[in-house]
Amino acid sequence: MKSPLAPGIRLITSFSRDTWYRYFTLFLTFLFYTAYHLSRKPISIVKSQLHRNCSTVIRPADLNITNNDTWCDWKPFDQDNYQTLFGVLDNCFLVAYAIGMFISGIFGERLPLRYYLSVGMLMSGLFTALFGLGFYWNIHSLGYYAFIQVMNGLMQTTGWPAVVACVGNWFGKGKRGFIMGVWNSHTSVGNILGSLIAGVFVSTAWGMSFIVPGLIIASTGILCFFFLVEKPEDVNCSPPQHHVSYIRNMICLKLSITRLLDLTPVCLYFHDVLYPTQGVVEFSLCLLFAKLVSYTFLYWLPLYISNIAHFDAKQAGDMSTLFDAGGIVGGIMAGLVSDYTGGRATTCFIMLVAAAPMLFVYNSIGQRSLATTIGMLLLCGGLVNGPYALITTAVSADLGTHESLRGNSRALSTVTAIIDGTGSIGAALGPLLAGLISPTGWNNVFYMLISADVLACLFLFRLVYKEAQGWCGRARG
Repeated sequence: MKSPLAPGIRLITSFSRDTWYRYFTLFLTFLFYTAYHLSRKPISIVKSQLHRNCSTVIRPADLNITNNDTWCDWKPFDQDNYQTLFGVLDNCFLVAYAIGMFISGIFGERLPLRYYLSVGMLMSGLFTALFGLGFYWNIHSLGYYAFIQVMNGLMQTTGWPAVVACVGNWFGKGKRGFIMGVWNSHTSVGNILGSLIAGVFVSTAWGMSFIVPGLIIASTGILCFFFLVEKPEDVNCSPPQHHVSYIRNMICLKLSITRLLDLTPVCLYFHDVLYPTQGVVEFSLCLLFAKLVSYTFLYWLPLYISNIAHFDAKQAGDMSTLFDAGGIVGGIMAGLVSDYTGGRATTCFIMLVAAAPMLFVYNSIGQRSLATTIGMLLLCGGLVNGPYALITTAVSADLGTHESLRGNSRALSTVTAIIDGTGSIGAALGPLLAGLISPTGWNNVFYMLISADVLACLFLFRLVYKEAQGWCGRARG
């Protein structure tokens, strides 16, 4: 009697060759962008180690010191304006990232994406590691660290346009909230891994908090070079129907802001894309402020926890990962709910409305106990990052109903880069404002975040009203 085929083999053979390649590419792009975010996170963990409360640190007996208050700090961050200096470092990266996005796609569309991503990750790894080597080389120049941040910001612009282009080549229009919510969790997964890895070394040798993530992203660059398949046609697979749609939808997301900056390539036709009923303007401005809030937490949450709850750098870094864990759940739940209801704008609106008071509550009572801190971080992370994830994935897929690119696939990388650069304006503005406002008190930082959250809600109001009208019409029918 012939034995049946092993269950595992039956599972493997149940998927077509095209499906295996498609989801292998999805996995690789997830891994690549996880590495990009992993290498961005260490700076937020190390901040609380560069400037500490030296009165709580045991001083070596043989150490000759001249200042009892700052002897354990790392110059030049030992001064009273250390928060402003941290803000300078954040914005050296973020402004360079935003500016670089507007030119990144020009190279991306002219170079093979596999080469472009590989070189980008290798160079990002180099500059991330160079920041950490400042510890071992005993460098105390703000200019050195600022230059490294600028160069790293420019190198990181290679990631998003190329990753989105690869996914767009392999996947058609039908991917929606749940699947793309899971894929988009690469941001939060990278933040969590970056925090945990940096936290291992931050209290003993903070330079390794940068060197190890630098080696990891460089390794993924090598992996990309050997295994990434850019297009189905390269391996004789069938291209998905309407495979351009996904990228076009990502592009529509912030196209209105790009138009205002007069940086949009001439290959695009704006009349249909910017037609008011599509909601491009509202979702673009909502995302701008949602990113402002999200990136402020990305770069400043560990320092806030360290200052308010008096945790050491590693504990604060580990605790901050709960915010990103909540973001993963929030993004997936937002996708599921919006899939079920068909109300993308309403889902985002409700989560943003709930986020505003929760931010106030977290700042007021979030540090009273460990259980309260954990619960509030998870809740705030889900409410803040849920709309951000939904807009950058499922909403963008829904918006691309017009032939805005006219099938011009060569322009995809350039336009995607321009749009992500525009969104990065909010990402750069949030940490900058936090650096300027935090010396006046953390309460004022949270008031700024709550205000940004309210503005994000207001920009969605027309779309929420329109969705409600649609539901009422169906109910009457």
